[in-house]
Amino acid sequence: MSKKIILLVVFVIVLFGGLFGSKFLQINKAMSSRKPPPPPTITTTQVIQEQWQSALSTIGTVNPELGVVISNEVAGTVSELNSESGDAVNKGDLILELDTSTDQAKLNGLLANKKLAQIKFNRLSTLLKRKATSTSSFDEARAELDVASASVIEQQSLINKKKIRAPFSGKLGIRQVSLGQYIDKGTQIIPLVSLENTIADFAFPERHFAQLKTGQVVKLKAQAYPDMTFDGVIQAINPGLHDDTRTIAVRAVINNPDEKLRAGMFADISVITSSPKPVLTLPETAILFSTYGENVYFVNQKDDKNSVELRNIETGSRRNGRIEVIKGLSLNDTVVDEGHVKLRNGQTVTITNSNEK
Repeated sequence: MSKKIILLVVFVIVLFGGLFGSKFLQINKAMSSRKPPPPPTITTTQVIQEQWQSALSTIGTVNPELGVVISNEVAGTVSELNSESGDAVNKGDLILELDTSTDQAKLNGLLANKKLAQIKFNRLSTLLKRKATSTSSFDEARAELDVASASVIEQQSLINKKKIRAPFSGKLGIRQVSLGQYIDKGTQIIPLVSLENTIADFAFPERHFAQLKTGQVVKLKAQAYPDMTFDGVIQAINPGLHDDTRTIAVRAVINNPDEKLRAGMFADISVITSSPKPVLTLPETAILFSTYGENVYFVNQKDDKNSVELRNIETGSRRNGRIEVIKGLSLNDTVVDEGHVKLRNGQTVTITNSNEK
């Protein structure tokens, strides 16, 4: 009985050993025939040289060089609207009129008084030459004429103030009053801005004070026009610093072609502080930023193989999506632009730039 059991055990061992052995050989053969994964695909870029000017950057606000909210000096009822919201007007153009019927009637009475005073003055002037009247009577007539003339001028000035005119050429905003409305003294009627030139107000920290001066070139970019740069110059710098923030207030006059810039726009400001100088640059997409500094994958091109090497570099200022390379790379060095995710130091790579496809 024991002999049969031993033979059965041996048979089972041989059977399962053969099965496991054949499976092992199949797995080993499959693994030996498997190809290694292809090298990761990347795109590359080169270090180039550009001419950059040194600049101080900050943010600011666009304001009109000339801008007011037109209001009235005297109260009255709006009798005529001569301009509409959004109209372009020239200096002196009539915007609206207040009712002057009562004022005109009073003016007519004052003109009559002036005319009578003029007649009396002329008559006494003739009589004085003939020594037919006293000097005091003549002086009294002259004073009455002067008072009558001043009253006419005063009343005419009041009537003129009821004709609201544009103080400068520009563009009207949204009108705040309506025809027939009674408006009290100082009522805001309509905004008026001149868009030919604009100003930009901004500030810099105290440490930049020595680098700023009037007449320096200013470059402005607005979010509404990301592909446009507006030119200007510094018009004024506050002589002192702000007590709370210790910043320097600066104002620049900015050219405004086609009246694109409008009051209140947010602006990125660059003040040019030096002449152009050569710098080495890379796209910002090529830089790996970390707490340990900035790195790039340098591409070693040897024979038909390309491999990458992780290099630490030192960077400087940024401008229009590019970054200055101060240390770690040379002109025309090739680095990885896209495809960093799966890379490791020394790895072989495949380059597929668009101009090589």
